[in-house]
Amino acid sequence: MAKGAELEAVLRWKLGGSAFSSAPRWPRMTLRQAGVNLIDCDHRTPPAADAGFPYIAIPQLKDGHLDLKDVRRISEADFIEWTKKLKPRAHDVIVVRRCNSGDSALIPPDLECAIGQNLVVLRSESGVVLPKFLRWLVRGPEWWDQVGKYINVGAVFDSLRCRDIPNFELTVPPFAEQVAIAEVLDALDDRIALLRETNVTLEAIAQALFKSWFVDFDPVRAKWQGLAPAGMDEATAALFPEGFEETEIGETPRGWTLLSVGDAVECVGGATPDTKDDGYWSPAEHAWTTPKDLSGLASPVLLRTERLISAQGLARIGSGLLPVGTLLMSSRAPIGYLAIAQLPLAINQGYIAMLPGGRLPPLYMLFWCRQNMEVIKARANGSTFMEISKKAFRPIPALVPPEPVVSAFGDIASPLFASVVENERQAQTLAQLRDALLPRLISGQLRLPVPEETS
Repeated sequence: MAKGAELEAVLRWKLGGSAFSSAPRWPRMTLRQAGVNLIDCDHRTPPAADAGFPYIAIPQLKDGHLDLKDVRRISEADFIEWTKKLKPRAHDVIVVRRCNSGDSALIPPDLECAIGQNLVVLRSESGVVLPKFLRWLVRGPEWWDQVGKYINVGAVFDSLRCRDIPNFELTVPPFAEQVAIAEVLDALDDRIALLRETNVTLEAIAQALFKSWFVDFDPVRAKWQGLAPAGMDEATAALFPEGFEETEIGETPRGWTLLSVGDAVECVGGATPDTKDDGYWSPAEHAWTTPKDLSGLASPVLLRTERLISAQGLARIGSGLLPVGTLLMSSRAPIGYLAIAQLPLAINQGYIAMLPGGRLPPLYMLFWCRQNMEVIKARANGSTFMEISKKAFRPIPALVPPEPVVSAFGDIASPLFASVVENERQAQTLAQLRDALLPRLISGQLRLPVPEETS
């Protein structure tokens, strides 16, 4: 069965009473004609505060949502000042005007925030475009066609002008169709969000366990004080010593070993075969990754890569094809993206990869790297961009517990991570379905059952 036919079969199954048809003649109109208003941001940047209100910038926009994990915070006084011109509301859509021009994200209910420079807000109040549908209208193919039509190509970055965006001409389905489309796409999006929220919780549990055992040494401290380690069975508690000893990194559990990362884990780098030599890239046979593949990941799980290389290209990379389970850490621009590969792959020179089979397994090292990222970044240098080399990374001291303790951690953390992997597989499958549905629904190629109007 051809790929298109497979997709159509899946869509029919997922959407039951839906029907495929030739696209209806729904009206095309500009955003201005549809009553969608553009509100520009305040073209200043307030000072950062230790706590306060979120100040949304371009990095917070991810896959149509706002990620507030590393958001800048501003004081209440600055929040009041910076929202005089624009105070976002639920169902407003933020649009990027410069750099990632055309990207967008929904303002969720109950979020009080200020909008940063190079962003604008679209707001529907006319009754022509359902506010809940607006987020989908500005993600379809027609939207991106209009972005391409109006984009201003600059020497440093591309941009959209505020006066041009209201002139974007898009197909606007009837209101009842908008309601039905929004319900379907929102349901898929909500399921994706739930899976990824679950993953955040699972990762936090594993990270907290790592910190308790290998940073705070809670089981050792409890035994040192003559107490039973909390929440731990006797067999696991017996694996931990009852006291500490002084080492070059401070007080550590008695009998645990201090090694350099390079002695505890096999660390390798990668390369980029000549991109102008088609023989290195075709036929495309093996996954090949750059840190770009990790930049938008919601979970530390790499399921696929943007590019593939040929066997000839693979032969040009000294580290070769790395196995499933390899931990990848971006080593430049920026340092610190982390993911465990779920497929055999080759890597470019922007990574340090940590292979399975060492004294400290990749899953342990995932949490170790997170816990020690500031130490890792402190070893970086560079004039154009900061980079940590394998030569600088390998000597970093790492505390190596006895193998039974590492295994006991894996017995708890591995099932949690397996759930993270499965949840991310489901989330990516649903995202592909959502993104495949979006253009078909907005164009009317795929029709949803809508309530009949009563007189």
